[in-house]
Amino acid sequence: MQRTTVTIDDELMSALDRYMKAGGHQNRSEPVRDLVRAGLLKERKADEDARNSLAALVYVYDHKTRQLSRKLVHDHHAHLELTLATLHVHLDAVTCLEVSVLKGPKSEVENFANHLIGERGVRYGRLIVVPAELADGERV
Repeated sequence: MQRTTVTIDDELMSALDRYMKAGGHQNRSEPVRDLVRAGLLKERKADEDARNSLAALVYVYDHKTRQLSRKLVHDHHAHLELTLATLHVHLDAVTCLEVSVLKGPKSEVENFANHLIGERGVRYGRLIVVPAELADGERV
């Protein structure tokens, strides 16, 4: 492990201390490492869109919207190569939540997710791409 010195203004240090306390961190190094990792994950690499990714798509929709349930099922069947599994939950008499686990080239996963989220009647949607490494060191 390397040790480094960083100069941070008082306002930012106060925010870091609040973040540290809220996250239950034991010292300042832990939240700094977490934040650096998160920042590095956001950095786009030149070949990132073509790399395989694993993702969770969470969306909430009104199942009474005309033909929406049928469209969503059809879309998943049309993208069998991306869809690993889907969990369907009835939230109330008209609202459903689905969580779909997707795997494939990042750009294709994102396009598919954006298509589903953009359907009329989908009230909320969010794609969470999970950084993961296979046992041999290759990215998922």
